[in-house]
Amino acid sequence: MKVLHAYNRHRGIGGSDNAWDETIRISREGGLEIGEFSRNSRDIVPNILGKAQAFFSGLYSKSAVEDFDRHLDSFKPDVVHAHELYPLISPWILKRCAERKIPAVFTCYDYRMTCAVVTHFHKGKLCLRCKNGKEWWAVLKNCRSNVFESLAYALRNRVARTNRLFIDNVSQFIVLSDFPKQWLINEVGIAPERVSVNPCSLKLPEETGDPAKGDYVAFAGRFASEKGVDLLVEAARKAKVPVKLAGDADTHPAIKEGDSVECLMIRGKEELSKFYRNARMVVVPSIWYETFGLVAAEAMSYGIPVVASRFGALMSTVKDGVSGLLFEMNNADDLAEKITTIWNDPDLAKKLGEGGRREVKERFDPSLQFSQLVEVYEKAIASPIHKN
Repeated sequence: MKVLHAYNRHRGIGGSDNAWDETIRISREGGLEIGEFSRNSRDIVPNILGKAQAFFSGLYSKSAVEDFDRHLDSFKPDVVHAHELYPLISPWILKRCAERKIPAVFTCYDYRMTCAVVTHFHKGKLCLRCKNGKEWWAVLKNCRSNVFESLAYALRNRVARTNRLFIDNVSQFIVLSDFPKQWLINEVGIAPERVSVNPCSLKLPEETGDPAKGDYVAFAGRFASEKGVDLLVEAARKAKVPVKLAGDADTHPAIKEGDSVECLMIRGKEELSKFYRNARMVVVPSIWYETFGLVAAEAMSYGIPVVASRFGALMSTVKDGVSGLLFEMNNADDLAEKITTIWNDPDLAKKLGEGGRREVKERFDPSLQFSQLVEVYEKAIASPIHKN
């Protein structure tokens, strides 16, 4: 089977970049013939001309569509698998797939089809104003804290929605957990048989941690408000336990080091691995609708228990009492209680860590993801291009 992957890399490496790299890796190892059509946001020149290019290409990029056509001609794929397409490609390539009768699969890593800024989060709170074709709220509320960017995001979402670029031209949608699946079905109107759950894959590392000996509470990820970093710092101070935050403190000036709070710069997978393995637990305190929770799954793979928000996809990635503990979303007191419970009970920490590692093996093994991926491709090939 020949699969052409289409993706626009982010300027900074994010979870979706890692996810599609892993998808391509396991596909090649599984024997599929893989082609790649890509753009990189790092190539956008950081000036007014570069911003204008990103603005218009997100609406429609004639050069990207023509280049994509050339890739279709030369590679002749059985299936096109699209991932992130903004800002330099645009979902107009999905329409070309339909016009050429090539089945398209699209992986939804976020809430792109119902939120102009993809998170349904604005100024520290969940926000659902953009649903049901109301993208202009992104401009009115200036959701990108830059009117030009907010307008660009709103316009490209409106163009995609009114032209039905996703709904009419994608044969099969892939999501990372049950929560975004139900979201696509209930909020976008995608038929259930067109949505498949295929989580991120994780290969169990040979080295594991011993959470019973871990001497800090860990957080890894972007220091963004929707990630709940401030909530964790507040809860950790209530629990009087040391916290290490892996990221760039300069991106979150509200976080002050001291009082057992330390910000670290993690460079590379080896440093991140060590960071996980030496922790008593990893906390994922997100206050938005996570679609999977890759950090939680990574911590579990090292045998480290996870404390996560009882919200969104985290409720399925982390099983309460099996691989970690869940707390009431955005509740610092409940989070402090769950942190204290694991901190004061090394045996429980070890038990939950072992449970998490078993969960990763049973649910996120690369061989399992590959077999599920092939099933999705076969469904796409067997089904006609959908016209709702």
